[in-house]
Amino acid sequence: MGLAMDCFAVSISGGLCLPCMKPKDSLKIAISFGFFQALMPLIGWLLGFSFKDYIAAFDHWIAFGALSLIGLKMIIDAIRHKPEQKKFLITDWKVLLSLSVATSIDALIIGISFAFLEVNISKAILIIGVVTFIISLIGLFIGRKASRFTGSKAEIIGGIFLILIGSKILFEHLSLINW
Repeated sequence: MGLAMDCFAVSISGGLCLPCMKPKDSLKIAISFGFFQALMPLIGWLLGFSFKDYIAAFDHWIAFGALSLIGLKMIIDAIRHKPEQKKFLITDWKVLLSLSVATSIDALIIGISFAFLEVNISKAILIIGVVTFIISLIGLFIGRKASRFTGSKAEIIGGIFLILIGSKILFEHLSLINW
């Protein structure tokens, strides 16, 4: 569940921005988050220990940058929004892919540790993927319900959430550095 919490928060943001989301779009988002959360530990497991230090040196910067840029774009789009302009859409494949990768980078490092802990990787990635899928659906539902109370400010709130998630990832990793 710890790995799925970033996806949960991003899903809430997505639900805030698209309160009338179709069920197929909710499934698309949850499947994407679940798939990437399961894929990254598998890739990490396959890479093994040799790349751990190299990846750990910059993974938090990638997640922070991607989530912050997407969050800023959401906020700017909400402020500048004109009826003829396209709104920020979590269902857009480029946005969804960016969010799916950014929220699952930490799972890559977990996968590397799985290689040395002799974890049953098939069982682990199945559990990670299913839990993330379910948590993401719950987050989308909560976001859609909360959008009733946030009204037109939903996209700004969603953007702030994404920036805060990226900042949390960055600060957690920087706090692990011995100064």
